[in-house]
Amino acid sequence: MTRILVVGPSWIGDTLLAQPLFALLHDRHANLALDVLAPAWTLPLVRRMPEVRRGILSPFRHGDLKLGRRRQLARELAAERYDQAIVLPNTFKSALVPCFARIPLRTGYRGEMRWGIINDLRRLDAAAMPLMAERYAALASAPDETVPRPLPAVHLRVDEAVRSTTLRKLGLEAGRPAVVLCPGAEYGPAKRWPVRHFAGLARALAARGRSVWIVGSDGDQALGEAIVQSAGSGAINLCGHTTLEEAIDVLASAEVVVSNDSGLMHVAAATGRPLVALYGSSSPAHTPPLARDAEILKLDLPCSPCFKRECPLYHFNCLTQLLPATVLATRHFARIGSPSPEAHP
Repeated sequence: MTRILVVGPSWIGDTLLAQPLFALLHDRHANLALDVLAPAWTLPLVRRMPEVRRGILSPFRHGDLKLGRRRQLARELAAERYDQAIVLPNTFKSALVPCFARIPLRTGYRGEMRWGIINDLRRLDAAAMPLMAERYAALASAPDETVPRPLPAVHLRVDEAVRSTTLRKLGLEAGRPAVVLCPGAEYGPAKRWPVRHFAGLARALAARGRSVWIVGSDGDQALGEAIVQSAGSGAINLCGHTTLEEAIDVLASAEVVVSNDSGLMHVAAATGRPLVALYGSSSPAHTPPLARDAEILKLDLPCSPCFKRECPLYHFNCLTQLLPATVLATRHFARIGSPSPEAHP
């Protein structure tokens, strides 16, 4: 048996972009035990990935050094006798535990002060591998090998009994088709479709007989509430009211998901549900949703993508000019009919 430890990324979206690497490692090693060291907020994703034997809690917060605790964790992991560690973050600290655990082969890209700590040190050719998922996937093979394309799709396990229980707990009506909206984007406002557009879309969907569920983090509660206030009774604000596990189940119950470029966009892709992904200041050329059924909407204005948190020109045209009617014109919404004659605009 081959035993590999992956030190996972710190972000939800990046964790899902690492899943093709996990699949390729299984392709390469017939009898593989794959464990992933991950922070608490991404462990629910890791534990739903079929390629992963065990998700292991990384107790360190951003900026923590805590050498004593890292040595203690390394001693615990040394008992697993891993053959290889693959370190996905490029930081010095992220490489310490595999080194302290004396895992013989430690693979990763050049980063801050990692000479010797990473003994299989790779040079990144960003032009040849523009996708973050490709960069991760390349670490499954030797440096001179090419990354297989297309990459394996992302996939999270969804237990139907648990999903039904989650919907009941949240008071969601399972028998009526629902569209899930994800209005948040932790990076900043330049990645967020305007509240008024989400609300306009919610009104149009309610007129077509769809429930609208708004999903996001604690920080997205105000966004969700603003959408509900503008959209009316057809929308339910779940922002801050679900765990990540529950959010996965809600997304997996959607007829369609509409999301900004965010971690939840990648989660939605991994549930296999139809997805409309909205891009403004960012670009799908780097971190697209890894789903066969995703539709990407972007305007390609001369000023975008700028990759800024706030619009440097103060107009946010890359998202304000992307109208709800454009979303409703996508193929995922083509089968959702026109408003009923009784419905009010």
